[in-house]
Amino acid sequence: MTLTLLLVQILNGLQLGILLFLVAAGLTLVFGVMDVINLAHGVQYMLGAYLMVTATALTGSFWLGLPLALAAALALGLVLERLVIRPLYGRDHLEQVLATFGIILFVNEAVKMTWGSAPLAIPMPEALSGSVRIMDGLNYPVYRLVLIGAGLLVAGLLYVLVTRTRTGMLLRAGATNAPMVSALGVDIAGLFARIFAFGAMLAAFAGAMAGPILSVEPGMGDGLLILAFVVIVIGGIGSIRGAFVAALMVGLIDTLGRSFLTDILKLVMSASAASAAGPALASMSVYLLMALVLFFRPRGLFPAPA
Repeated sequence: MTLTLLLVQILNGLQLGILLFLVAAGLTLVFGVMDVINLAHGVQYMLGAYLMVTATALTGSFWLGLPLALAAALALGLVLERLVIRPLYGRDHLEQVLATFGIILFVNEAVKMTWGSAPLAIPMPEALSGSVRIMDGLNYPVYRLVLIGAGLLVAGLLYVLVTRTRTGMLLRAGATNAPMVSALGVDIAGLFARIFAFGAMLAAFAGAMAGPILSVEPGMGDGLLILAFVVIVIGGIGSIRGAFVAALMVGLIDTLGRSFLTDILKLVMSASAASAAGPALASMSVYLLMALVLFFRPRGLFPAPA
């Protein structure tokens, strides 16, 4: 293990954590405020990447395609909320799980019919191609640094939106007592629709930004959705701050564990045993972290106020 390799993996972990936060932020808002378990949040991440493929092809520009893809994801989120999610308000969580699982199957097949099953790629914007020198022997891709910066900017804007604006006040009040907020004259159905669509757009933003560095293919959001649920359990349901901290923890632990755990185990056991145990323990590391957090803090690290 060298310092350069450690720094590279820390940056890779931060990048994964930022992508997880963008997905988990919308998921925790929908779950914490609307009390809806949305298993289809992963396909909204996938749709964001596919919409970005089409938008960049139509406009010939990453920067023109990005707002177009996000606007389309926002509109699709509003349609999905009105047609499928709204009838699920107040229903049993099992019914919500079944309905949103059906959406996963439907959207995955629709994507294959529309874009095909072969992996697609989003061209890297020319201005962000190449790498930047961070220190001697360490050059890191500019695009990945921009992705980390964009995620941090979104986290800051979300914090201001939730804690310093009237929309955030209504959001927190709706999470605490939606019938009371509705009785005060607030269009709670419209508020929930905007929250759901905004969460869908955040997931789509993650997918669009990940497109130039990952292959765009059907089912690409399924694995990320599982980690996003781990993030909101660790951070606390309905907590943006908790989602941010937990996403970074999960991203770093997952990346560093897969990179270095085998070498660390070789210090205390044979090479063959370490090679067998290291990858297995690394893949379980985030779930072990979740179990520890649930044992000591059953409501997560930063639970939303009751």
